[in-house]
Amino acid sequence: MERKEEVALLKGQAEIWQHLFAFADSMALKCAVELRLADIIHSHSVPITLSQIASAIDSPSPDIPYLSRIMRSLVYKKIFTEHHPSDGGETVLYGPTHTSRWLLHDAELTLAPLVLMENNQWQLAPWHFLSQCVKEGGIAFKKAHGFEMWDFAARNPEFNKIFNDAMACTTKIMMGVLLAEYKDGFGSIGSLVDVGGGTGEMIAEIIKQHPHIKGINFDLPHVVATAPVHEGVSHVGGNMFEAIPNANAILLKCVLHDWSDEHCIKILRNCKKTVPQKTGKVIIVDIVIEKDNDDLFQETRMVYDLLMMAHTTGGKERSELEWKQLLKEGGFPRYKIIKLPSITSIIEAYPE
Repeated sequence: MERKEEVALLKGQAEIWQHLFAFADSMALKCAVELRLADIIHSHSVPITLSQIASAIDSPSPDIPYLSRIMRSLVYKKIFTEHHPSDGGETVLYGPTHTSRWLLHDAELTLAPLVLMENNQWQLAPWHFLSQCVKEGGIAFKKAHGFEMWDFAARNPEFNKIFNDAMACTTKIMMGVLLAEYKDGFGSIGSLVDVGGGTGEMIAEIIKQHPHIKGINFDLPHVVATAPVHEGVSHVGGNMFEAIPNANAILLKCVLHDWSDEHCIKILRNCKKTVPQKTGKVIIVDIVIEKDNDDLFQETRMVYDLLMMAHTTGGKERSELEWKQLLKEGGFPRYKIIKLPSITSIIEAYPE
């Protein structure tokens, strides 16, 4: 075997090892969030010792050697920093990073609830059924739990809360980007319905910045039942496959990627019945897959497509060509894509 081929094989082996144990990074991240390591470290103005971290963990007797190994992994992944004293002493100090800020529990912008949700045993189980789905079709989540995810959430209040908390945290992140990059898009809208709006955070923030809009938060009855009161927003329970409340415009944030083309066409046709034919529009906030995109979020977009396969009822991420076809069949022959500094883009769709 030539030296060049040996090196290539060795590199290939190393890459498979990395992919093989990629789940361990997720588990270390989950551990960090559960122990509130970012909160502890960020609460100090200077880097702190392992003992200081341990003393702030909610436990009468934390295992320091275990904690040390978790911290070593998180430092290696550049989630925290490690400082060695200049006097040559052995006491290591741990500090925060821009990355660890996204693991804070009480921060306005955080990914901590999403870390807990995606690494929860209920959400991990369906991943074990992907090969079965390839062989025989079907829905991975249903194979794992006996119900599709939305039905499972309706029957399981604990899962429903974990899921809603995770959706609320990602909504806040996307909301900031949307309000900054699309502010002109809301100017001429008199009424807006957020379809699949969860507990209403997204529409509430839009109304706060654009108080002339009449806001409607629309989701399944068990979801809006737990929604807080938001000024200028009315909560409506229902089923988007049956009917959508009337409005000048409709917001679909990370909704269509949860569903098959057939389901999406039903939703879009209901949207078409709802918005004015000449002036109405649908604002879709979702991923657009581009093969040649190499921005910060491209790898995550590709993973999201598998995530849809694991958790949803035929959901998937779509290319522009796939979006175009879907919109056309749903009754929206014209569209415009607005790129965002985010995982998602805006697809503005018009009924004629």
